[in-house]
Amino acid sequence: MTKNNGIANSILDLVGETPLIKLHKITKNLKGSYFAKVESFNPGHSSKDRIALHIINDAEKKGILKKGATIVETTSGNTGFSLAMISLVKGYQCILAVSDKTSQDKIDLLKTMGAEVHICPANVAADDPRSYYEVAKIIHKKTKNSVYINQYFNELNIEAHYRTTGPEIWKQTAGKITHLVAASGTGGTISGVGKYLKEQNPAIKILGVDAIGSVLKKFHETGDFDTNEIKPYKIEGLGKTLIPTATDFDVIDVYEKVSDKESAFAAREIVKKEGLFCGYTSGAVIQATKQYAAMNFFNKDSFVVVIFPDHGSRYMNKIYSDTWMKEQGFLD
Repeated sequence: MTKNNGIANSILDLVGETPLIKLHKITKNLKGSYFAKVESFNPGHSSKDRIALHIINDAEKKGILKKGATIVETTSGNTGFSLAMISLVKGYQCILAVSDKTSQDKIDLLKTMGAEVHICPANVAADDPRSYYEVAKIIHKKTKNSVYINQYFNELNIEAHYRTTGPEIWKQTAGKITHLVAASGTGGTISGVGKYLKEQNPAIKILGVDAIGSVLKKFHETGDFDTNEIKPYKIEGLGKTLIPTATDFDVIDVYEKVSDKESAFAAREIVKKEGLFCGYTSGAVIQATKQYAAMNFFNKDSFVVVIFPDHGSRYMNKIYSDTWMKEQGFLD
């Protein structure tokens, strides 16, 4: 972080070094001690600031990203916001393909940050030309002087967290961490952090969080990409209907699946019990932590770190809206 007497040269100097906050009420009935790595303290309000900045800096160093370039990406919203923010600071154009299950709040934020947004159907196969994966590829091919970030298949996704988030957690816990619980979407966070932590202490357990309707858990357990696992689900940034190479499955010890409804209520519970305004995936992580606890993964000496990926303000029209919750059948 480049600062002069506490003054940052730009907003990008504030990426990383997010706080680790002890959880009290929401985990009081669980064995062990629990701490949240709160990634909403990044300037773009999510962990995706880390990978976006790392990938762009790397592309600049290699001469791939040049003046006047356009950055193209597939995103559920958070990576897009980070890329749009960085593009504004560095002077690039930004075009994003997002799925239609992305919250309206996120879409509005992306447009506010100057990004061109293409909304694509979520419930189609990854190789369908309408999917946000394929739309981003088409945009990249048609746009001169463009760079496709491709976070799902970019090893720099893992490297960003290996270099930053992992060391931060190890230092903040003074090496006492015994378990990490993290959502698995692109897989960069859980893979990068998990790899670093296991290098420091191979006994640390890396516990993944997957969504009901996603293929990751079964693929991890069997090596089988089972399309029968694929079902529509509401949680953004969690789970996948394809196998991202940015996930190092060897680093992850086990996966647990969570439901849309329980994750939504868990996010609301975080706010009410801890005063932390977190997003949908944070609720998923807490719900999974409770499920892991019920399966006796933890004991009184466990030092558990959970990663809260983003801020709740991006879900005001979803999980924090009673109207939306009722429409999903989550509230009577």
